[in-house]
Amino acid sequence: MKVTVFGATGGIGTEVVAQLLDAGHEVVAVVRNGARFPVRRQRLAIEEVPSLATPGPLLPALQGTDAVISAVGPRSLKDGPVASSVTRAILNAMAQMRVRRLVAISASPVAPGAEADGFLLRRILRPLIKAVLCDLYIDLARMEGELEQSGVDWTVIRPPRLVDGRLTGAYRSVIGGNVPNGYVISRADAAHAMVSALADPGTIRQPVGVAD
Repeated sequence: MKVTVFGATGGIGTEVVAQLLDAGHEVVAVVRNGARFPVRRQRLAIEEVPSLATPGPLLPALQGTDAVISAVGPRSLKDGPVASSVTRAILNAMAQMRVRRLVAISASPVAPGAEADGFLLRRILRPLIKAVLCDLYIDLARMEGELEQSGVDWTVIRPPRLVDGRLTGAYRSVIGGNVPNGYVISRADAAHAMVSALADPGTIRQPVGVAD
């Protein structure tokens, strides 16, 4: 499979690229600055684009691709919301290039918590996180709305707090909802969930909650 990865220089994106290559896929890593992505491997192409805000520059990266993974998100709070506007451009470019499969990263606070969540998560942590990062989650909700209204076969992966750590593959996942009492997951495992969703028809047009 040939997969185009947006947000390839981020913490999740670099893991996605590595795991796709390890699995034998052909990868196009879309970056704005090639110098920030020093990885060079067989079956890896680097597509440098000046901006992710409009579909035109994205079209060459989608030539002959089978699927798209978007790990686009702000690197810090200073960056502000970016997911919805970039996803809109990606969807437009996919429509022009007739690419149908897309897996994107979102976040668990976008959705209501699981019924089995404990008091700490339900009444204290989740409301606090949503209040502090409200602009980020509003933007991710808009992004998910763009996907729902599109004609693509989308999946969104909703992790809780992301941390550094090795790939375990032992995380929990829930199709259509959040993982009960899910506090953290490593970026490597979140990337694994995105890569795994590509070939899982049960995740098409569904959110997937993941957590350790």
